[in-house]
Amino acid sequence: MRWRNTCGVVSAILAGIWVNVAQAQSPFGIGRPATAAEIAGWNIDIGRDGSNLPKGSGSVAHGRELYAQQCASCHGDKGEGGLGDRLAGGQGTIGTAKPVRTVGSYWPYAPTLFDYIRRAMPQNAPQSLGDDDVYAVSAYVLSLNGLVGADAILDAKSLAAIRMPNRDKFVGDARPDVKK
Repeated sequence: MRWRNTCGVVSAILAGIWVNVAQAQSPFGIGRPATAAEIAGWNIDIGRDGSNLPKGSGSVAHGRELYAQQCASCHGDKGEGGLGDRLAGGQGTIGTAKPVRTVGSYWPYAPTLFDYIRRAMPQNAPQSLGDDDVYAVSAYVLSLNGLVGADAILDAKSLAAIRMPNRDKFVGDARPDVKK
């Protein structure tokens, strides 16, 4: 009986030590902190003011070609929608009973278009487009909405300078738990 009690106490102590070692690694005893290089690979967000836009540029003409290859099958030949969301048109409908939310009618900032395309498109291969290609597709989508000319070439400075039609129509969130 004494042997059983001694083994039980020793087992409890060893289990406690093992739990403490596991907890020191992480709350669940698995994983490791991300390295700076791993974090940098995912730290690709673009501010609404264009902060963090990368170097490079892209033309509407090149964007038209890329769009036909990579985007039209979901978003339609001219951004009219299909399997994917409609991207063009809808200006003047936001305040109506049937708003059409597109890049040109709803989005408040042009740099967020670049951010979204780079991060999430094409849907079957996100983050596969180079920065010049993302500038080009952004230029084409903005041209479909009449926000840049057919001969436009976008870079960080010119993309950040685009004033979107719905920019001043968003209102702040007055809930006390939402940071401004």
